[in-house]
Amino acid sequence: MFERGNQMKEEFGVENVCDFSLGNPDLEPPSSFTRTLKDKIYRGAPNMHGYMPNAGYPEVRSKIAAYIEKEQGIRISGRNVLMTCGAGGALNVALKTILNPGDMVMTSAPGFMEYFFYADNNSAVLDMIRSKDDFDLDVEKMERRITKYTAALIINSPNNPSGKVYPESTLRALGEMLDKKSREIGRTIYLISDEPYRKIVYNGIQVPSIFSCYRNSIVITSFSKDLSIPGERIGYMAIHPEADAVDDFLNGAVLCNRILGFVNAPALMQRTVCDILDETVNVDVYKKRRDMLCAALAEIGYSFTEPEGTFYLFPKAPGGDDLKTVEMLQEERILTVPGRGFGVKGYFRIAFCVDEEVIQRSFDGFKRAFQKLS
Repeated sequence: MFERGNQMKEEFGVENVCDFSLGNPDLEPPSSFTRTLKDKIYRGAPNMHGYMPNAGYPEVRSKIAAYIEKEQGIRISGRNVLMTCGAGGALNVALKTILNPGDMVMTSAPGFMEYFFYADNNSAVLDMIRSKDDFDLDVEKMERRITKYTAALIINSPNNPSGKVYPESTLRALGEMLDKKSREIGRTIYLISDEPYRKIVYNGIQVPSIFSCYRNSIVITSFSKDLSIPGERIGYMAIHPEADAVDDFLNGAVLCNRILGFVNAPALMQRTVCDILDETVNVDVYKKRRDMLCAALAEIGYSFTEPEGTFYLFPKAPGGDDLKTVEMLQEERILTVPGRGFGVKGYFRIAFCVDEEVIQRSFDGFKRAFQKLS
C-alpha cells in the first residue's frame, strides 16, 4: 500500500490522493521533547556516545520503573526493565528469550500481522484467534486452542486496527485462564502486552493494568505513537517482578537484545525520554479527526464500532469483500488497507493520523465508493 500510494501521488499529485494506509503519526512531538533533546546534546555527559549496559542505563531504567509503578499499580525495580529499539525490538527479544523451535504463540484477530514473522524468526507458529463481534478477546476460544506447545499469548490494547481497549473484566478472566492452563500443561504461558497506543485513548477510557491481572506478564511499549517519534526506535519491556523464572528471563533478554543485533537502545533517546515520561502529543487532535470521520461515514452508511483508542477506524466492507472495497476506494484515489491484512476478512482499516483537510477531502470519494459497492 505504501508503494501504491507513492505511485498514485506521483501520477495524480499529492493534493489529489487521500492516503489512509499507514499508521505513521503526523503530529509534531511535544515541545518538551525538543527542549529536552537539545539540552542533552548541548550539556553532554561523560562518555555519552560510548557503550553502555546492554539492558540500558541504570538511571533510565529506574526512572521508567517508577513510572510503571504508577501506571501498573505494583512495585517494580529498574532491574525488571529492559530498554529496547522500539516495541518491535522488544517483542523480538521477548520471543527469542522464551521460545523453542516448534512452540506456539497465540494472538487475537484482528491484529498486527508482523507477529507472524516475529514467531517465525524463532521457528515458532502464530495461532490467530478471532475476536468477538465487538472486538473483545474471546477467552473461551483461546482456552480451547492452548496446547502443550503454547508458550506465549500476545495482546495489543488499544488494538491496531480496531481501536478496542480490552476491559479489565476480560483481562482478569484471561489471567485466570492462563494461570489454570499453565498448571495443566506444565509450563508457563507468558502474557505479552503490546501497548504502544496506551496513551492514545478517548472519552476518559482507562487502559487496565496487565500486571494486576496476571503474574506471568510482560509489558512492551514504545514512544513512537505517544511522543510521535517512530523513527527514533526507542521503547522498553518490563516483566512482572513475581513472574516465574524472572531472573532467567531477564538474563536471557539482555543476551538476546545483543545477539539479535540491537545491542542496546539508542543512548541519546534513552536519556531524553526518561525525563518526559508524563508527556504525550495532543490526543484531542486525533479525537477531533476520529469524530469527523465517524460522523461522515455513519451518515454515508458505513457500519463500524467507534474506536476507543489508537488512530484507526475499522469499518465493515460494504458488500462484505474487503479487497473489492479497497480497490474501489483506490479508484477514488483513497488508500486504505484490507482487513485480511490483519487476519479478518470483510473489514478495512483507515488510519486517520493525517491532516483534517485530507479527511474532509475524502468524504465524496467514500460516498461514491459506498454507493457502487452497495
